[in-house]
Amino acid sequence: MLWFVGLGISGLDGISANAIQVLKKADMTYFEIFTSPIGKAELLKIKKLVRGKLTIAPRWMVEDGKAILALAKKKNVVLLAYGDPYVATTHLELRTRAEQEKIKTKTIHGASAITSLIGECGLHHYKVGRPVTIMRELPSLSTVYYTIYENMIKGSHSLLILEYDNSSNFFLDPKDALTSLLKSEDGERRNVIDQSTFAIVASRVGSKSQGIISGKLSTLLKTDFGKPPHTIIIPGRLHFTEQDAIKIFSKCLDEPFDNSSKIQKISDQMLSKYIPKARKALEQVVSMFKDDKGLKSVIENAQLYIDDAEKFQKEGKEELAVLSIGYAEGLMDALRLSKGIDPWA
Repeated sequence: MLWFVGLGISGLDGISANAIQVLKKADMTYFEIFTSPIGKAELLKIKKLVRGKLTIAPRWMVEDGKAILALAKKKNVVLLAYGDPYVATTHLELRTRAEQEKIKTKTIHGASAITSLIGECGLHHYKVGRPVTIMRELPSLSTVYYTIYENMIKGSHSLLILEYDNSSNFFLDPKDALTSLLKSEDGERRNVIDQSTFAIVASRVGSKSQGIISGKLSTLLKTDFGKPPHTIIIPGRLHFTEQDAIKIFSKCLDEPFDNSSKIQKISDQMLSKYIPKARKALEQVVSMFKDDKGLKSVIENAQLYIDDAEKFQKEGKEELAVLSIGYAEGLMDALRLSKGIDPWA
């Protein structure tokens, strides 16, 4: 038997009576601490509670899983994890392998900091978009940047999990993460992140020292958030009840506002550039070929394609709008090339 038990976000103070009984009856308890740091006092409490053997399981042991699965075929084994056991993909993969090897599995869920902090910050759960992890390496920021961008387009909130490395006791500092995001804007230039972006930093959620601070990035970069763990939320479109809750539930340093209001889809950014450019090119083509009646229908079609692009954009049919403006430019470029003129000059 292999049990997956979530410790929750409040340690043994919040664990269920059922989970306590399972831990007391286990022959072996593997306690993984690589997904979140655990204090020495809490570890001592768990050691006193567990009647069988307790093994601290590093990441490689859970990912490899062979020793855990081999013992679970013969004994009553528990994999104990901070929060909910299935927030970590390594645990899901281990359970899949256990079931494939005909090992019976059971689960006791616990509150997860990832899900709990949404409500703690005063946000609506159904408005949270795809979460993403910020690593210390700058090249990985492109994925984070475009995840925030895609969430913003939908008006969704972005949950940014900060890198934690148990082996080196490293936890990415929120200010370093925010600084990296600002640097990524310099390269991507989609107007997603700047000094005025409103963000929330949730620290040590579920503990007695929980702290939630919100404000513009320019303000947060001057703030001390204390000890880890920390999580950053970049809100999208805020409901007025969310705005009210943020002011009450967090130390709100700046007025909350809608980050998504300034965001444009990539297609809209393209069209806002290419439609005026195409109209200007059309004026040039008309002046060049106004006396050539044989090309009148070509010029008219170019005009119609530009008009279609504007119409499709207003209707929210961005793909058709981009195609239409591309056809218009193609016709005009062909006309200019026929006269030996560089269309990109």
